Amino acid sequence: MPQQRVQKLMAQADIGSRRKCEKIISSGRVQVNGKVIGLGAKADPLKDVILIDGVRIKTSFDSICIVVNKPKGVLTTNRAAPDDDRPTIRELVEVPGHLFPVGRLDADSEGLLILTNDGELANRLSHPRYEHTKTYKVTVKGKVTRETIEAWESGVWLDDSRTAACSVRTLQSTKRSTVLRIVMLEGRKRQIRRVAMLLGHPVMRLVRTHIGQLGLGTLRKGAWYQLDEDEIKALQTPVRELADIRRARRERKRKAAR
Repeated sequence: MPQQRVQKLMAQADIGSRRKCEKIISSGRVQVNGKVIGLGAKADPLKDVILIDGVRIKTSFDSICIVVNKPKGVLTTNRAAPDDDRPTIRELVEVPGHLFPVGRLDADSEGLLILTNDGELANRLSHPRYEHTKTYKVTVKGKVTRETIEAWESGVWLDDSRTAACSVRTLQSTKRSTVLRIVMLEGRKRQIRRVAMLLGHPVMRLVRTHIGQLGLGTLRKGAWYQLDEDEIKALQTPVRELADIRRARRERKRKAAR
């Protein structure tokens, strides 16, 4: 097996997030084959001995990556609060071991959700700097104008900062409702719902259809399956709207610099 960064192996061994593992390494607490290492060091999980505070960690594991079509009303968590009797996403996936969701969908939202035990993959899919696209089909109240779409795409103010540039396209429109295709690189808590409300078009239905180029296809609600290597690659391949988002981001920076 090829060598891998030690912080990745630590995250895979469920020591903590990648950032937490990096801090542990920086503090001088990690040894590989008896030598204290620094950030960027690599190890072979099948041959090398990795110690944290003198205790060996288990580095060999089977990477699991599962796609679920989350139904409405299901919580994106492994365990609900004691006073919450709603079902959790983990109850739908009958696979032993520790799995955690990549990104979140609120209870009222539906669609594509990834569960994995691979901390490095989860970080790449979640952090905006990697520019992995998430695509949503969103039905909102009212007829959305071109001006509203332009405002949404260029960013609105939430929580004292402006939302990142995104792509918004109309799929269907009537006087009573509009169906939008929204492609985003960031995902603040309930961001789509909050922006839609701010712009005067409350969300009626929200479905995540794709992460990267991996889509739901014909996967029925509540069903799941384990991804193969090609599908994991599709997860990390952005859709074509990424070029539009980058262009809008450059334009916003140019205007701000005036």
